[in-house]
Amino acid sequence: MKRNIVQVFTLVWLLLLSVTVLAQGEAFTPVRNAIRGGSSRELSQHFGSTVELSFDGDKQSYSATQAEFVMKDFFAKNAPAGFDFVHYGGSNEGTPYAVGKYVSKTGAYRMFVKMKSDRGTLVIDTIDFTKE
Repeated sequence: MKRNIVQVFTLVWLLLLSVTVLAQGEAFTPVRNAIRGGSSRELSQHFGSTVELSFDGDKQSYSATQAEFVMKDFFAKNAPAGFDFVHYGGSNEGTPYAVGKYVSKTGAYRMFVKMKSDRGTLVIDTIDFTKE
């Protein structure tokens, strides 16, 4: 009897975990599409009021409008040739994040995107590009 309860609990836990990971992946779908298209305008639709952008360790915090222009400049200099998220996760507090690989003609970058909840909506809090 005890063994059955443990098995049922484990199964339910795994199902909930898989649903959480799928939901996190879905939250990043429009972000992925905007990055693939090199569209700073589409990407900015998912920015919080402030966004931390980091390029090879040089971090700065920007307003959503400023961050849009910074990303527009980045995409102009490093037009996307390929992009996809390779890992989705969440912190213990439930903050979703994704790690991806951004490829341009000038090189490849590991990309980290962290979201946060703002009035019940997930918005981009941090984007970090690290040249590989």
